[in-house]
Amino acid sequence: MNRLTYDDVKQAGDRIAGRVRPVVLAPADPGATGRADGSAEVWLALEFLQHTGSFKARGAQNFLQAHRAAGTLPDTGVTIASGGNAGLACAWAARAQSIPATVFLPENAPPVKIARLRSYGAEVRLVGTRYAEALAACEEFAARSGALASHAYDHPLIAAGAGTLLEEIHQRLPGLDTVVVAVGGGGLFAGVATAAGHHGVRAVAAEPENCRALNAAIEAGTVIEVPVDSIASDSLGASRATPLALAAAQQADVRSVLVPDTEISRARHTLWDTHRIPVEHGAATALAALTSGAYRPAPGERVCVILCGANTDTRTLTEYP
Repeated sequence: MNRLTYDDVKQAGDRIAGRVRPVVLAPADPGATGRADGSAEVWLALEFLQHTGSFKARGAQNFLQAHRAAGTLPDTGVTIASGGNAGLACAWAARAQSIPATVFLPENAPPVKIARLRSYGAEVRLVGTRYAEALAACEEFAARSGALASHAYDHPLIAAGAGTLLEEIHQRLPGLDTVVVAVGGGGLFAGVATAAGHHGVRAVAAEPENCRALNAAIEAGTVIEVPVDSIASDSLGASRATPLALAAAQQADVRSVLVPDTEISRARHTLWDTHRIPVEHGAATALAALTSGAYRPAPGERVCVILCGANTDTRTLTEYP
């Protein structure tokens, strides 16, 4: 399956209803939007308040609920390779299903995420320094053990679950024009853009300049390998975008923008200074699309910026670039 449909997102919404926290929306302080036109109406989707601290809980719930309903959830449990947030969500959802979770991470994963994984009862295995190395070890483990292999972003059930976020945002913000979303491997983007397209909402994909898997795929017209070198690589560090994201990006009203690490760091500190919102660099990448001027809303445009995760070391919030 290389393309999501709106029906996939709607079915995911039915599966996870009552199992995830509804998104909280807040108007952005004008001081937080930097170079964005002050006449635009900017809202923040506080999805970092979700279970496990990120949007990933939606996809994990949809994935395991769908397999439970199909009778394909093995007693040997589930396994996943993740920079952290997807592993947290998978471990949390697996605990609710009373099955084991084995999570593979790069050795440079933030200690705060490793500690939280273990608090959910997951077995943590650290492999290599890149997500691709952790993924290869996870696939080998799944083949050997019989555990159900999940994925951090490249699976239609995971992406459809993430897309339920846009459904909630659209219900709460009638007349929404644009949604801005940070992109790593593209699971969140694929789901959000699919739902956004159904509702006539523009989707802006924001990526770090040196971590541009989706942007490069759009340019090439196919998924390609890219280098990963960004302050946000712990959560946006995929070397390849999912084909689901590329297919969604080829819709009529999608914009792809790149932002430098300095602007990502500045946006993160701005959120802390103006709202006392403690997000990770990956989440701040979405706001950086506005504060850097990479995306400039038109006067009166109603924009929602998704702040997708907050599994970060809060001590770094006062370390200014």
